[in-house]
Order: sequence, then structure tokens, then C-alpha cells
Amino acid sequence: MSPGNLYRYFPSKEALIAGICERNRADAVASFALVDEAPEFFEGLAGLARHHLVDRTDAEVALCAEIMAESRRHPDIAKLYQGIENDIKERIAGMLRRAADRGEIRTDLDMDAAASVLMVLGDGMSWRRSVEPGFSPEKTLPLILAMVRSLLTKPDADGEKS
Repeated sequence: MSPGNLYRYFPSKEALIAGICERNRADAVASFALVDEAPEFFEGLAGLARHHLVDRTDAEVALCAEIMAESRRHPDIAKLYQGIENDIKERIAGMLRRAADRGEIRTDLDMDAAASVLMVLGDGMSWRRSVEPGFSPEKTLPLILAMVRSLLTKPDADGEKS
């Protein structure tokens, strides 16, 4: 579809971006639900991370980077983007709280701060994919997941993570 033809469906660039953001939010909500349904929290989290950080196309990742950049230049887009980011952060924190309630992760964490850390890691991987042609999210994801496991679990009496 030509860029001009898009405006038959969206009255403005902001409306187009809002549509993309809402589609991404719906995808995120559905994928967060899969974590709660997984047999084990870290298995579900790995699937969530793979879906958002590895399996998305380069075009999807680049589009998200463009929207992020656009939110720095346009107040209406910034407001929309921040609302979606806040919603996602609340959902991640809720997902972490439910995992803590089930005894799968530490209960002594500031879950909002932990959610922010997970978002920073995800944003960083996405940004790296956008700007570094040879970047391999496939090779990086296991390291990220190991870091996240270390953040979210306590060492047991033998020094092993539990």
C-alpha cells in the first residue's frame, strides 16, 4: 500500500501511530496472559521474551524504534506512548506479583522497579536490533534470561539460585 493510501484509513500520522500502538498493546496483553498460563514462570517468561525480542520481524522492531523516537518530538504521540508504556509496566508488575504469590520468584522485590528493569532490557535489545545489523537476539536472549533469573530469585543455602 502506498503511503498516501494509508490516509484513506487514518486521518493523520498520529492516528496511524495510535493504531499501531494499540495493535502492539493488544499483542502484549495476550502474550502476558500466556506467562500466567505457562506450567512454570520462567518457561512462560522465556516464551514471552522470545516472542517480543527474537521472533518479531526487523520491520516491526524498526517501526517500534521510530514510534519511540516520534514520541520525543510530538506531545500527542508522547502522551499516547506513555499511556501504553504505563499500562505495559503495570501488567508486567502484576505478572511478577502473581509469580511471587505462587512462590516462583522472590517476594522481597520492588515489583514496579523489577518491571522497569525488564522493560529496559527489552527496549535495549530492540534498539540494538534496530541499529546494529549483525546483532543476534538469538545469541543474546539466553544471557538476558539468565540475568533476569538472577534478579528474580534468591540464592539457597548452597549458593544456588532458587
